[in-house]
Amino acid sequence: MRTVDDFARIRQALRDGLSARQIAKQFGVGRDTIRKAKSYAEPPPSTLSQPRPAPVFGPFRSFVDEILAADEAAPRKQRHTASQIYRRLVAEKGYTGKYDQVRRHLQQKRLDCRETFIPLEHRPGVRTEADFGHIHVDFPDGRRRVPILIVTWSYSNAPFAIALPTERTEAILHGLVEAFAFFERVPVELWWDNPKTVAIHLFQGRQRTLHPRYAALASHYRFTPKFCLPATATEKPRVENRVFDLQRQWATPVPRVHDHAELNAHLRRCCCSARGRTCGGNAVSVGVRFEQDQAAALPLPGHPFDACVMQPGQVDKYQTAPFDGNRYSVPRRWAFRVVTVKGYVDRVDVVADGQVIARHRRSYDRRERVLDPLHFLPVLQRKPAALDHAPVYRDWPLPPAFAELRRDLEARLGTATGVRQYVRVLQLLDHHSIESVERGIRICQARGRADAVAVITAVERSVSGIGVSLDALTAPANISVPLPDLSQFDRLLSHSSKGVDDHERCQCVVAEGQPEAIALADYAGRVGEAGP
Repeated sequence: MRTVDDFARIRQALRDGLSARQIAKQFGVGRDTIRKAKSYAEPPPSTLSQPRPAPVFGPFRSFVDEILAADEAAPRKQRHTASQIYRRLVAEKGYTGKYDQVRRHLQQKRLDCRETFIPLEHRPGVRTEADFGHIHVDFPDGRRRVPILIVTWSYSNAPFAIALPTERTEAILHGLVEAFAFFERVPVELWWDNPKTVAIHLFQGRQRTLHPRYAALASHYRFTPKFCLPATATEKPRVENRVFDLQRQWATPVPRVHDHAELNAHLRRCCCSARGRTCGGNAVSVGVRFEQDQAAALPLPGHPFDACVMQPGQVDKYQTAPFDGNRYSVPRRWAFRVVTVKGYVDRVDVVADGQVIARHRRSYDRRERVLDPLHFLPVLQRKPAALDHAPVYRDWPLPPAFAELRRDLEARLGTATGVRQYVRVLQLLDHHSIESVERGIRICQARGRADAVAVITAVERSVSGIGVSLDALTAPANISVPLPDLSQFDRLLSHSSKGVDDHERCQCVVAEGQPEAIALADYAGRVGEAGP
């Protein structure tokens, strides 16, 4: 194939007056090349008006096309490769040509079927895209794979990322609430793939049945939920690129953190620093375009969304309500009743009669009982043996003063009575804090009288503000009592037989500054009416 340099030498030789014969002999070219060099400064591109004839492969094209058409309905990993088609041509059709002819035909077919796109430019404030990425993070207990929710504006490419314990619906709701608070605005549209935690059922086209709580989130923030067609991630390229940034930039090297809070702080710093960059051939930074997104987007509602999933639950005889494969305890009053269980990303609330009756940490294990010892205190009085046999009380981390009180009660009153007295003290925790009850126990121990009645009295007096402090009880006594004046008592006895004069003399005694208790002697039934 001739080059531009070849044409330049031929044209220079023609300029110097050499004939076509001399140029052909000197440069070893044909007369057709010399004629092209006269007309063109560089070799014209070679184009084929028709494909080159393939005398060997030509009769087999239809067979190969039939194989490719059948592959469209076959599983992705069970479709024919070029070498497999070549082997079938040789074995089934007696093909004698080369493998290269088969490969070139398949390459052309793939190019003909390859998808092309139309350049898009979204308006500010209209659209965001959401997706999950996964990274490995080093925690104090080892390396774990963590799901990261990423939300990106389609116009500015401003990102938000948050680490979540799962990809369940309540985690998605929590992540989106945090994203809208971070952006301080709400988009008109929010685009997803088709996760079952958001879109329960998929229908033809873009019709979806939304999860009820996700539909409530969309109604609360007034955005329109949108979904890509199945297996078309190219409809949300912004967030797909941000997932790549998460894995290659924000999480490289592997982050070392103590907990999710520290990891999320790192991700927020990465999202803020990304606003200083330019991308997509834009003339201004992501931060400048994000300001345009904020100006055109929807404002936040007046109050945040309750990011949880809710379901009814029947409380059983163990005072537990079911949720997500686990059971959570409730107070005795709501046993055998139907309650509403609200599952958040980090906790579980049990609601009845319009109020939260129990709150527990969220467990992501299976078949676990999450129990609160305070919920079973009313039952413990009737079943005190459970104090040593029920894990909820056996593993209860109470201050040492409680164990000391129990040992003292059992030593003085016996095991059965001592345990009952100790249970009465534990029932104080249903209305008072552990610190208040511990302080009452210490006060009674300092007085040398630690039983249930004394502890209850001390706690009630301490909470009401009329109790005696522990320091005052242990401090040395400094009290002086004056000696009584017995002459006043002798004077009272000497005049006790004078009848009416008693009343006047008692008043005189009181007037002289004696205790007022003496003046009560003239009341009916009191000391003044007793015999001599």
